[in-house]
Amino acid sequence: MFGIPGKQAVTMTPAAKAQIARLMARDGHKGLRIGVKKGGCAGMEYTMDYAAQIDPLDEVVEEDGARVMIAPMAQMFLFGTVIDYETGLLESGFKFRNPNVVDACGCGESIKFKDVDELAAERGA
Repeated sequence: MFGIPGKQAVTMTPAAKAQIARLMARDGHKGLRIGVKKGGCAGMEYTMDYAAQIDPLDEVVEEDGARVMIAPMAQMFLFGTVIDYETGLLESGFKFRNPNVVDACGCGESIKFKDVDELAAERGA
């Protein structure tokens, strides 16, 4: 919907691709659906859920056996994002490096995006 022809909406690091492929294989899911929702102290939060099927309106990104589907409402906000998977001593999880984020809360759980009109202008929509 908001993509640029020939350019994927999101990219995944090797660690993220490996983890997503493991999650898909473990329970036979079609992939992970990522999106955004209102919430948190900065205004928006990322969502990530197992997907049993691919919605025809989803933006689908597949790399090396890993598949993510981007919910239609989130496509504009996630364009250009790099998805990573980091493993640490105390916690492990997916991290989103998103060029559309202008602010984040101190805990890192919620984000604030550029204005919708600004995002649309950048994408030529």
